[in-house]
Amino acid sequence: MLTAADLEVNVLEFRQRSFQFDRIAEWEGAQYAVFSRTETESESQFRPRLVHLHLIVPLGWVVLDEANDELRIAPGGGAPPPRLIESVVEVGAEPPQFKESGVEWTRIAPAQDTRLYAPADRAERLLSPAARSALGT
Repeated sequence: MLTAADLEVNVLEFRQRSFQFDRIAEWEGAQYAVFSRTETESESQFRPRLVHLHLIVPLGWVVLDEANDELRIAPGGGAPPPRLIESVVEVGAEPPQFKESGVEWTRIAPAQDTRLYAPADRAERLLSPAARSALGT
């Protein structure tokens, strides 16, 4: 399992975007790595807003892809699935449920400028207000 030091010096590839490590947090007896990214809402708008993206991943699922010098998500901590090349979609245009790295994910928008991603099978617990407070998202 990777340590905070390993996570701090690498970025995580998710949804064709690079996320930076924020912290390791515990919720309901399990450890999670929290990653974040800030981007503009839409380049086509006259005054685009900044949107803060937070990704919550079970710590054991984060693996180092040494060949590409980046972090990847691998359910169960095994080898990451093959990388799929897809078009990048603006966050606002993404569906709230999607599959990435062999995992079903859920995205919510608890505030106008915030988007949270969590594994769908844990989303109800991880995206609750109490969990978001404990996880720092």
